[in-house]
Amino acid sequence: MPSRNTRIFIAAWLLFWVLMVAVQLQEYVRSGGKQYWQPVLWETSAAVVMTLLLLAQRRLMRRFDRSLDSPVRWFSMQLAWLPLYWVCFTPVVYAIRHEAYALLNDHYVHPPWQQVFLYESVRLSLFVAIFVVLLFGVLSYQALLREKEQTLASDRLMREMDLHRLTQQIQPHFLFNALNTVSQLMHVDVNRADSTLAQLADVLRATLEMSEQHEATFAAELRLARAYAHLMSERFSERVDISWDIAPDTHDCKVPVMSLQPLLENIFKHTVEQRRQKTRISVVAGRVDGELVVRLEDDLGMLRPGEGKGIGLRNLRARLHTLHGDKASLTLTQLPPSGVLAEMRLPCAC
Repeated sequence: MPSRNTRIFIAAWLLFWVLMVAVQLQEYVRSGGKQYWQPVLWETSAAVVMTLLLLAQRRLMRRFDRSLDSPVRWFSMQLAWLPLYWVCFTPVVYAIRHEAYALLNDHYVHPPWQQVFLYESVRLSLFVAIFVVLLFGVLSYQALLREKEQTLASDRLMREMDLHRLTQQIQPHFLFNALNTVSQLMHVDVNRADSTLAQLADVLRATLEMSEQHEATFAAELRLARAYAHLMSERFSERVDISWDIAPDTHDCKVPVMSLQPLLENIFKHTVEQRRQKTRISVVAGRVDGELVVRLEDDLGMLRPGEGKGIGLRNLRARLHTLHGDKASLTLTQLPPSGVLAEMRLPCAC
């Protein structure tokens, strides 16, 4: 099936010749002619022969379209066909007209052949030149579109590769921290370590199922985040209290895979591990003006210079930017008198 551009070109070509027939017919009637089929024959015969010649030219010259970046060479090759048009067009067109008139028991009268050849050659040269210029414009535009599509395809591929790399980077980091938790529990409570290891297996199973994805539903992320929080709570059972306030309309929002775990990990690493008193953590999620807003707050944390630039948060910021550009953000804010607020915002069109 012809492409959309080809269909448009065919329609424009047919419209052009319809207009040519209409103009010729109008001039014929204005000059007092009564045989209306004659001007129709004159222009349709020219249209058929011209179409066949141009199709032959395009078929044989299509392979040279890649030389569009050298316009002089391309135009030279196209215009080299002019002598063939001069030789073929007039004899074939006038032969058709003579035969058609003869079939209708009429005689086609035209100026002397020398005058006919000169007139038709000049008109034909101008017509072909205009056609070649228009063809160059159309082909150049199509080449530009193809180049743009290739660039976009390449950008999409690089974007997917970058996301895949970032996603794969976070998983070993998560696994290292989780195994470290299990290792410490082994020296304190074997039963808790065994239970925690089983929980870790469930988390890893879910992680592997999402490993080839760049985004997941917020509901799926919540399951992973709750499982991670359970693992860390086993390690710091007397030093952490976590509350969850999740609006139901957030569950279908799309978020980067493993986006909540780095935020929780940041709190455990910089607050829970550093202090002996109990840390209260709240996880709140809701939708505000078409955005998913996720807030993780602790009541003891203190921001230090350079904090928030670790591998987990740096990775998450990179993935948010790759997926949503400036429409997504991740910020850390010091809360008075103590405590740190991590806020993630990203579009949610669901």
